[in-house]
Amino acid sequence: MTSQHNRPDELEQRERLLREKEVEIRLREMEQEMSANNPPLHKTVRHQAEDSPKPWMKKAILAGKLFTLGVVALVAVRIASVLAGFVIIGVLGWVAYKLFVENSKKSS
Repeated sequence: MTSQHNRPDELEQRERLLREKEVEIRLREMEQEMSANNPPLHKTVRHQAEDSPKPWMKKAILAGKLFTLGVVALVAVRIASVLAGFVIIGVLGWVAYKLFVENSKKSS
């Protein structure tokens, strides 16, 4: 009776071992395929352009861009301050109208 109970367990253990060996073999085959497919690596070299601008030219271009940005910012601030002045004058005029002119009309 014990041999009947051990027989399926023994078969399962053999199947498990066989599957493990198959997996190991397949992994080794895949590793060999991967190592065979590796292309040779070539060392790359950075291309040096003959007409590249000089370092001082790059700095001059950057300084020009910053100067332009500063001028644009100053002009934007001036325009914003003029518009803010118009808004303030308008609000003050409207408040004065509400306080003095409308109240005079209602009183009469």
